[in-house]
Amino acid sequence: MTDLPLWHPPSGRGPGLVLIQEIFGLDDYLRSVAAGLAAAGYVVAIPELFRRTAPGWSSTHDEAGVAASMEVAASFDPALGLADVLGAVAHLRALPEVSGGVGVLGFCLGGSLAFAAAAEGDPDVAVSFYGSKVAGQIADLARVTCPIQFHFGGQDPYIPRSDVAEVEAAVAAHPGAEIHVQEEAGHAFHNHVAPMFHHPEAAARAWELTTAFLRRTLPA
Repeated sequence: MTDLPLWHPPSGRGPGLVLIQEIFGLDDYLRSVAAGLAAAGYVVAIPELFRRTAPGWSSTHDEAGVAASMEVAASFDPALGLADVLGAVAHLRALPEVSGGVGVLGFCLGGSLAFAAAAEGDPDVAVSFYGSKVAGQIADLARVTCPIQFHFGGQDPYIPRSDVAEVEAAVAAHPGAEIHVQEEAGHAFHNHVAPMFHHPEAAARAWELTTAFLRRTLPA
């Protein structure tokens, strides 16, 4: 974990956040999210999930890039990826500049892993954006003890609205969990460098909910 890329807040110290990638890799979008979270007061780390099979992976955000990324993601081992995320949480906790807890926040593939990390590990907070594996593993919510926030698009072609409804039902019965569905948005609606996915209004609403949630549960 010594080569884990880090973004530091202006003060140099703060709570930690492990930012978990989409299938597009460590791209301009993810770097911009990391920079924004650092500006808000967090020490941000991004583990490279595809380092074993496609080190340095980053793709374009069009049909060709999606196809190439899906191919790379097909050889991804979720158990090893989860170990990388939990390792990054532990790494941040051990840094002298990190204080006040460490959370996880992920998009798409990273959204599924953020939920898995909350169930299997011990982050202080978790935020999961449109994780396609979440509904199928929602029974694991019973093992989540930290505050957790889920985001989905109501028009997501990869995640049926009926799956989102299952998550909504589970969240309603789980203290400390919340879910927000942008009904008019599709998949990856927060990704502002992907015109085929980005929904600016939904992205703005969801990000305001995210930052408010972090201010409550992991204040910088």
